[in-house]
Amino acid sequence: MRIGVVGMGYWGPNLVRNFLSTDFVDGVVCCDISEKRLQLAKRTFPSVETIARFDKLLERDDVHAIAIATPISTHFPLGLKVLHAGKHLLLEKPMTGNSEQSIQLITCAAEKGLTLMVDHTFVYTGAVRKIKESIDQGMIGEILYFDSVRVNLGLFQHDTNVIWDLAPHDLSIMDHLISKEPVAVSAVGVNHVNDVEDVAYLTVHYDDKLIAHFHVNWLSPVKIRKILIGGSKLMVVYDDMEPSEKVKFYDKGVDIKEKESIYETLVQYRTGDMRAPRIDQTEALSHLTNEFVQSIRTGRRPTTDGQSGLNVVRILEAAESSLRSGGKLVELSARGD
Repeated sequence: MRIGVVGMGYWGPNLVRNFLSTDFVDGVVCCDISEKRLQLAKRTFPSVETIARFDKLLERDDVHAIAIATPISTHFPLGLKVLHAGKHLLLEKPMTGNSEQSIQLITCAAEKGLTLMVDHTFVYTGAVRKIKESIDQGMIGEILYFDSVRVNLGLFQHDTNVIWDLAPHDLSIMDHLISKEPVAVSAVGVNHVNDVEDVAYLTVHYDDKLIAHFHVNWLSPVKIRKILIGGSKLMVVYDDMEPSEKVKFYDKGVDIKEKESIYETLVQYRTGDMRAPRIDQTEALSHLTNEFVQSIRTGRRPTTDGQSGLNVVRILEAAESSLRSGGKLVELSARGD
């Protein structure tokens, strides 16, 4: 198949590079309104075609699928045109600017029998896949908390705040690892540089005692990409900045030995071994582009499908509402509603 990639800014060239090395992809067509970017794409990837007009790309019968790597405000209108043109769709994160737009894209793709996938790249990392495998095998036990820190100095956005920019990565990981549905969201944040929040704290609540917390920040002197997952059997540390041992499983926790009353509770601390498993080093985006192509060929549902994208957008939307109301708890409707 031949695939179009729209948007030759920061992320588009990465998609082009991986599609070119993906089985069953015969060629890539790069699309951008900037002639300078198209020329750079052609120099970098001599085998690609370039086209400046999006409507002309849609008219091409030899282009079977299109990946959109443009600003979030364009995801819905461009994505809808792709689906109406009968082409499979891969959307950059976050999927859309609100849940209603995501639902429309999901509905349209289903009606036309097209593959709709969202580029939640971190779900395809060897680290996250190893954690998911351990959870599914029951090694972690009941998940008690999910704690995430994603901070760095910049890159400042002007059309979206730090939550919409950084949080989708870890929200998509949480959505992939935790099968339960969140019930409420709260968020607080402040802006220091321009009119959008550049430091924010987001909390996701569940029906039971499971809680998830996210710290996102464009004003940190150091770059941190770390997730802590507390389980009843094992605890997990995923540090994406580690060059080799990105995932560590700790046999640590607490056990309640006696609990006759609040004053007679005996807590015993468990301190065992730490294990750092071997992690697949294949580039996550390579797994993602292969998943997109195989989903199109076989008709199977991709791991990060439209519903996955919608789940993340629902939380982002609720976080935005909470921000505007001073951190008020915003309830989420059930996913089937």
